Amino acid sequence: MKFITEFGRYLLMLKGMISQPENRHVYWKEFMHQCNDIGIGSLPIVAIISFFMGAVSTLQTAYQLVSPLIPKSTIAQIVRDTVLLEFSPTLVCIVLAGVIGSRIASELGNMRVSEQIDALEIMGINTKTYLVAPKIVAALIVIPLLIVVSAGLGIWGGWIAGKASGILSSNDFQRGLLGSFQPFNVYFMLIKAYVFAFIISSVPAFYGYYVEGGALEIGRASTKSVVVSCILILFSDYVLAAILL
Repeated sequence: MKFITEFGRYLLMLKGMISQPENRHVYWKEFMHQCNDIGIGSLPIVAIISFFMGAVSTLQTAYQLVSPLIPKSTIAQIVRDTVLLEFSPTLVCIVLAGVIGSRIASELGNMRVSEQIDALEIMGINTKTYLVAPKIVAALIVIPLLIVVSAGLGIWGGWIAGKASGILSSNDFQRGLLGSFQPFNVYFMLIKAYVFAFIISSVPAFYGYYVEGGALEIGRASTKSVVVSCILILFSDYVLAAILL
């Protein structure tokens, strides 16, 4: 019953979020503010994780491919497909669920506890549209861009690691990178990025918007939002892979 109740409140929040904004200029400023916080604020951690993720993937793939019958260019193919299909969209979004999700839940939870949301509603402002919608729309635009950057940095990190360790030359890596390439892998990565972006932004917004209590409850809501977001990301990852692949 509790799950059904929370899911119903979640759907009602999304329904109330779609209503017509009263002042588009104000909403545009909030949208750009969220794009800056979500995109620029998360770029350093995404860049670091992606680079070393690709580098480690190259080293571990080379460690397992010990047969001389397998060309070295196969390492680049495995790194490319692994980064595109799983590492960049899934692992990076799990990290972003902790970075972005906790911030959204804490921000809205603090506004709810300090009665700022109640004050906005008294002034006739649709708080769901003003506070929640810009966060979700910004996430749907910025997070897929972060995933694309992550994929590029991951492949580049794999090339640097392979060249620096002497595992394979640049020509072998480029040959494997272009060999047997399937464009659908990029589309699949973007589909996952959009689904995960919606989860990362909407679930923490729900827990933060409806938090009750004080500072302790804000912390619990933030933690719960991250846990639920990660579980939904992993579940959605399986469902999308089963349907689209």
